[in-house]
Amino acid sequence: MGEHVVVTEVGPRDGLQIAKAIMPTPIKARWIAAIAAAGVTEIEVGSFVPPRLIPQMADTPEIVRGAVHLPSVTVLALAPNLRGAQDAYANGAHRVVVPVSVSAGHSQSNLNRTPAEQVGEVARIVAWLRQQPRPVGIEAACSTAFGCSIDGVVPPSAVLAVASGLAAAGVDSLSLADTVGYAHPAQIRTLVRAVRAEVGGKLQRLHLHDTMGLGLANALAGIEEGVRQFDAALAGLGGCPFAPGASGNIVTEDLVFMLESMGFATGIELDKLIAARSILAEGLPGETLRGGLGRAGIPRTFRAAA
Repeated sequence: MGEHVVVTEVGPRDGLQIAKAIMPTPIKARWIAAIAAAGVTEIEVGSFVPPRLIPQMADTPEIVRGAVHLPSVTVLALAPNLRGAQDAYANGAHRVVVPVSVSAGHSQSNLNRTPAEQVGEVARIVAWLRQQPRPVGIEAACSTAFGCSIDGVVPPSAVLAVASGLAAAGVDSLSLADTVGYAHPAQIRTLVRAVRAEVGGKLQRLHLHDTMGLGLANALAGIEEGVRQFDAALAGLGGCPFAPGASGNIVTEDLVFMLESMGFATGIELDKLIAARSILAEGLPGETLRGGLGRAGIPRTFRAAA
């Protein structure tokens, strides 16, 4: 196949925000550096949110300031509002990711706004960042696009309305997030096609969780629909603290193994990626680490894509 697929590591943000313990800042910085050394070129290192809400993210400013010096790495930071985006810019983030919940229940729980109000906040973020001297990428993540543990079924029409509003607001790119892991492959195909028909090339990424064990199957469905950017978390950490029942992201190591085995080039070295799990275990000794590759090791038959 030979095509390049971007795997964005979101463990330091999505993975840690729901962890039982707080990873010490020096270990977190070392972990992020190890992920970068494995060849991961995009890392979401934290979120600019009030520490009283998510104490695991209290050191995000320091982490961002350090991570931007890693060679060949694009540093992403999540910001739910203009204040967060301003802090992300001030600390040097290369790209700001703004969450926009499609379902009303999750939007109120996570952001204390309606989806339409959050789209308006994104427009304010875009307007402010475009005025700054340093260019910063702006990505909007359509959360709960495939279902919600609060509201249940999320109509595709609601996703299209939010995606259309975000495109009109001027974001550089969009992602569709299966926040609670309810999606199945047929749903992935249908919604990717519908959103792409609405916003064209602005739809670039899928953010998948593995609650029902369908994460890699959903990633494959995305690949078949032409998606070439995916979020994943080392050892399958992650989940939204404001979405009941949300569990871990798809496992970075397993996703890379699948892609490389199929002939898609990721530029990521699996042995170094697996080695980064030991730093994660050091920083969160009580946390469960998931993943088939971490358990079984790299098969002797494995050959990385050229």
